[in-house]
Amino acid sequence: MNQPSDNAGAAASGLPRLVLAVAASERDAFFPPPADELGRLAQVRTVEPQDVQTLAEFSDVMGDADIVVTAWGFPRLDAERLAAAPRLRLVMHAAASVKYLVSDALWEREIVLSQAGSAMGPAVAELSLTATLSLLRRTHRMDHALRAGIDWDTAREIPRAREMSGSRIGVIGASRTGRAYITACQALGAQVTVYDPYLPADDPLHGVAQDLSTLVATSDVVAVHAPETSETHHLIGAAEISAMPDGALVVNTARSALLDMNALFEAASAGRIDVALDVFDTEPLPVDDRWRLLPNVLLTGHRGGATADSRRRAGLIVVDEIQRHLDGRPLQHAVGRNDLSTRG
Repeated sequence: MNQPSDNAGAAASGLPRLVLAVAASERDAFFPPPADELGRLAQVRTVEPQDVQTLAEFSDVMGDADIVVTAWGFPRLDAERLAAAPRLRLVMHAAASVKYLVSDALWEREIVLSQAGSAMGPAVAELSLTATLSLLRRTHRMDHALRAGIDWDTAREIPRAREMSGSRIGVIGASRTGRAYITACQALGAQVTVYDPYLPADDPLHGVAQDLSTLVATSDVVAVHAPETSETHHLIGAAEISAMPDGALVVNTARSALLDMNALFEAASAGRIDVALDVFDTEPLPVDDRWRLLPNVLLTGHRGGATADSRRRAGLIVVDEIQRHLDGRPLQHAVGRNDLSTRG
């Protein structure tokens, strides 16, 4: 149900109109009560994303909106919908990927777009680190075996565990998340290399940069932290997976489309590599999905960035960006048309 905020004098005081289209299940995580941070900046109307899917619903809610705060499930802002929101000047995305949300009409209208994806970087990197440590120590295999009722001695008959210190970690993508992951791995003594074709020559990581074929063939762990773009689709294909050494570990907390998931499954089901996945081609993951059956695979349900801390960081970014917009100051997390080719 649509609910106006309780900031009664907002309209009379000339505050802009803001639509908060974040699902109730996530709203308080971004903007915990009793704080009314958005209400001090604008007249807020709260809606559920599923309640603005049709053009009529969208027009009813967005017709007088100056700002919209989105997260997941908000409809694509195409020309038809933007025509129904003539006053819209700022789209503030509280999550990360904005590709599904924008269209050429957004840029033609010169509507400002910003997103709070940087808030999720530390959380995703931490889950990736957790998965890496679990795979190295074979925690997932032991857990599967003991829960399946396998006897103690047989459950302990797993490949010898490895420590992070001295392990060769190959990172695909020097993104914000990738860099946070690299810092954590290096702090634990890992030997890190990185593949990122957009890495500037003066970047501190340039000294550990490698080409993709070398990285996958020489890494104990391959961790994926690149965005999903046309260039990165199946970046790690059958040839790259085949080139990985026996016993290699793959960690993907980015997007499933970056890997050929069929080729990855073949290698994992053959027992040649171990895998940790937080993202899948089909989500929610079906209860009978093939990945659920492999004891050498660690699965989490696309929750890498969903910590209490990251949600609160994102909420603070949203508030700060809106304040900057209203003050006429440059936004710190603005996204331009050209950014979409290198961002997810």
